Amino acid sequence: MKRLIKASVYLLTPVICILFVMAVIVDHFTPSQLTMASPATDVINGSFPLSLRYDDSNAVSASLDQSHRQNSLKAKLMIFGFFPVKEVNVEIAERKNVIVGGQPFGIRIYTEGLVVSAVSDIVTKNGRVCPAKKAGIEKGDILLSANGTALRTNEQLQYITGSSEGMIMLDVKREGRVFRTGIEPVFDADEGVLRLGLHIRDSIAGLGTMTYIDPEDGSFFGLGHGICDTESGCLMPMLEGDAVRAEITSVSKSICGTPGSLIGHFCGSEALGTLSANTAHGVYGKLAHIPEGCTAVPVAFRHEIVRGPAVILTTTEGTEPQEYEAEIEEISYNDSSKSRNIIIHITDERLLKKTGGIVQGMSGSPVLQNGRLIAAITHVFINDPTRGYCTCA
Repeated sequence: MKRLIKASVYLLTPVICILFVMAVIVDHFTPSQLTMASPATDVINGSFPLSLRYDDSNAVSASLDQSHRQNSLKAKLMIFGFFPVKEVNVEIAERKNVIVGGQPFGIRIYTEGLVVSAVSDIVTKNGRVCPAKKAGIEKGDILLSANGTALRTNEQLQYITGSSEGMIMLDVKREGRVFRTGIEPVFDADEGVLRLGLHIRDSIAGLGTMTYIDPEDGSFFGLGHGICDTESGCLMPMLEGDAVRAEITSVSKSICGTPGSLIGHFCGSEALGTLSANTAHGVYGKLAHIPEGCTAVPVAFRHEIVRGPAVILTTTEGTEPQEYEAEIEEISYNDSSKSRNIIIHITDERLLKKTGGIVQGMSGSPVLQNGRLIAAITHVFINDPTRGYCTCA
């Protein structure tokens, strides 16, 4: 009997250790909250067989009977169906159906206040000075008002600066905090005008790709990443903006070390719709008219995405998107990254021949798998443009 117990300990100890190591790995790479259309038991098709064991069977039955009503359930995430990893919240929500995009669109954003792209010295008769730096203003700050006047354009600030007779009081926003500081213009010896040593941006425009349109209300999402100031790198604080039609005229191919880009132009001045938010994920807005005759597809929940074949919709010429083959190589099921959840590999020879892989302007291109919208392309790998990141739909 002692030998049997000893042998069992020798056999079980490494098994238990392996299970604990697997549990730690699973805990790190899986979310603490899942959203699904109904309370499924098998979840996440990853390296380990994972399942859910719900705490309340009555609540599960209720949510199955009323799947369109959002419910919150508690469950344990299990390995091999018997080894618990952690507690998770399961949100039961109605699955959305959307019209997938892939077409280019123009973006025009007007900022909330004025974004400081950079500060610089000014050459005066007494040497080089920087009023902005002396006033404590930094790259990425947002100038809300000057001498009590709300700032909307660079021309406003130029007029206030040129007509000032001393200190200008600025309300400045930095990382959500607003403070007031005084800045005194100096005379630029080269230009012959009063300056503050500020480089300002009050608007931005560019091309992106539409990801989806909600057929119920015309709301849309696109771009796959936020619109940032090119110099400061900060997310542009949007006061208002609009989306316009755009056409792709040519492509600058991506090569290793240098990402390419879609080249195009805005088609007319009439807006397709308005923009409502510029976020780290991308831009949100609402179209003036909902497209007719388009088929809506279901949106996949994150745990339904698997490694393997997928397709992307993107436009490399004109205004109409084409479908191209790709491969989902890696999936991050946890919440550590908000916009880089998936690694995608472009495998379609037609697209590789034309673009070299992923190029700038392709961001926002929808990714589909098993007839569902799973993600939007966000970033290209600089050293391997055939691969890039996606954000989960």
